[in-house]
Amino acid sequence: MRLALTASMLVSSTLASPALAQPTSSEGSVPSSTEAVQPAAEASGRMTYLPADFAQFAPRTAADMLRQVPGFQIRDSENLRGLGQATGNVLFNGQRPSTKSDDLGTLLSRIPAANVERIEIVDGATLDLPGLSGQVANVVYKSTSALTGQFSWTGEARARFADPLFTRGAVSVSGRSGALEYEVGLDNNQAGRSAAGGITLIRDGTGAIIETRDDVWTNNYDAPKLSGKLTHTGATGAVAHLNGHYQRTYNHYDEIGVRTSPGLPEQVRTVKDRNDTWNYEIGGDYEFGLGPGRLKAIGLRRFSREPYRQEIVSEFADGSPAIGDGYAQTGDLGETIARGEYSWKMLGGDWQLSGEAAFNTLDNVASIATLDPAGDFVWSPFPGGTGGVREDRYEAMLSFGRPLTDTLSFQIVGGAEHSTITQTGANGLTRSFFRPKGTLSLAWKPSDTLDMSLKIRRRVLQLSFYDFLARAFLNDGNVNSGNTDLRPQQDWSFEGEINKNLGAWGSQQVRLVYRDVSDYVDVIPIGTGQSIGNIDKTWAAAIVSTSTIKFDPAGLKGLRLDATFVLQTSRLRDPFTGEIRQWRGFVTRQAFATLRHDVPDTDWAWGAYASHNYVLPRYRRNEVDRAWEGPWFAGVFVEHKDVMGLTVRAEVNNVLGARSRRERTVYTGLRGASPIAFVESRDRSIGPIFQVSVRGNF
Repeated sequence: MRLALTASMLVSSTLASPALAQPTSSEGSVPSSTEAVQPAAEASGRMTYLPADFAQFAPRTAADMLRQVPGFQIRDSENLRGLGQATGNVLFNGQRPSTKSDDLGTLLSRIPAANVERIEIVDGATLDLPGLSGQVANVVYKSTSALTGQFSWTGEARARFADPLFTRGAVSVSGRSGALEYEVGLDNNQAGRSAAGGITLIRDGTGAIIETRDDVWTNNYDAPKLSGKLTHTGATGAVAHLNGHYQRTYNHYDEIGVRTSPGLPEQVRTVKDRNDTWNYEIGGDYEFGLGPGRLKAIGLRRFSREPYRQEIVSEFADGSPAIGDGYAQTGDLGETIARGEYSWKMLGGDWQLSGEAAFNTLDNVASIATLDPAGDFVWSPFPGGTGGVREDRYEAMLSFGRPLTDTLSFQIVGGAEHSTITQTGANGLTRSFFRPKGTLSLAWKPSDTLDMSLKIRRRVLQLSFYDFLARAFLNDGNVNSGNTDLRPQQDWSFEGEINKNLGAWGSQQVRLVYRDVSDYVDVIPIGTGQSIGNIDKTWAAAIVSTSTIKFDPAGLKGLRLDATFVLQTSRLRDPFTGEIRQWRGFVTRQAFATLRHDVPDTDWAWGAYASHNYVLPRYRRNEVDRAWEGPWFAGVFVEHKDVMGLTVRAEVNNVLGARSRRERTVYTGLRGASPIAFVESRDRSIGPIFQVSVRGNF
């Protein structure tokens, strides 16, 4: 169970919804440092870091090295449609990865630190890859002929409620045979064991307590992924990549609670959610010289089978028959992409013409159930949640970029997409859309220590096909109707970035983001009910500050502070009440800071972290629901970098006693215009969390 932010979060690199009762670990979030990391070379606006710059930190992987670069934060690709233009901020040997399902952290963790030749930091608008802007890291690496590998493992135990965790970890190997390079990895670093327990009070409209709940829930999650990549470099300069993965997820949520109400028998209520899925992706690209330029052909196929089942049963102390409800659905999601990119140089700049065809499908079968007197669930079809969605989309884009002066560069991308969305099932509908898209990027580097960038984009976001169909949420007694008229969100995006190199003192980055949004996806009225739909116009803005402060110049060798602060705001007109409010579930402020000290002339390091965010409520026709954790998560750690050649770390998290909270107000009718039916106030304990991690190479 997770507190999800809006699908249209402004700054995906810094805004992350916390796993419920699962605080952010400080491991890997802060580079170690015993002296200031400085680029080994700096020319033409490009900072280059060599392996020697990171040797004192004993990095195991390329991910460990990149996290040491002052002020740099890894940003994964945005959840846009198809492959499209590049949007992440990490390149591999000058190329974007031709994958959609693997995050950059996973890809970087498969590259041994010994294979990295250098890391280049450059403004994306100066590259010949359309769509990039701001700081981009190019990891230049080459596999050796020898087989090398690395592994990590983290064990976790919680003082209260949760099961121990022994399955979080990863192992990977890489090597070369002639012109063929290979990487293979097994990763389960997303594994978690979260839990919380405590009292929930239900009050009526007058404030009187009408029910007391004492609940404990646990959520056990594992997502092992087997992945690999092959790279072949031909004698003529042609390069081919083949990558793929197979993953299974096991997501088990269990809740048991005792409910008491005046004059009513005590009841024991159990909730079971099961979401055990599997998915695969296979993709590749082939790039070769053709005429005055180079042609790159890309293909990708991914598929996910996603069964979900929820059962809720209430048993009564007076012997009354148990009651219960169930909901189940099985969705098959598929995506097939074919893309071509032709790049050449002309008129003093870089050109690229690209075309893409993408085909997305969903087939979903849903059912509902009630508990019969014998204690068995009797299932029946749920027509509103059963159906299919298909989208066929075609895109063409042309880009051009070049330097205007020694310090100023620009890049422009223009084109359009045509898509057809077809829904089967209840009230099936076919619609076609034509949408212009494009990007204008500017990069300015007025000095060796200061660079700025501006990026203006017309974006079209990806829809969740499940939102076209009806859905039941039994735990809160809510239902979404289906909506055949759902449209993907579009926006004009304005993004500015300022990077200041402070030399031995560190670095400072400021990002400014503004989104002028149309067809924002939210809960809207549908007939007498409600569903996921579109709001015509809205906007949101954010300012993000990322700082790295090193205290070496002040004589405190090895002490470093990394801090990120986010302020956001938004505005829309509520589709139910007409009031002006912000986006549902929006994080309006967030802070994360880590202090780390690598003790000079030793292999020891220690530190502490703290994080905070403020989450706004979610809104439905008859309720306002705010769920959050905190107010502050904090932890401390100690690390030794050479325990028989291994890096060993011990942590204690949630030392400030952050809790799991919820305030939910439910009205008898339209919220704000009807009496309050009840108010749900939840206050659950999470408890301290203990971790031990081990990392090494072989």
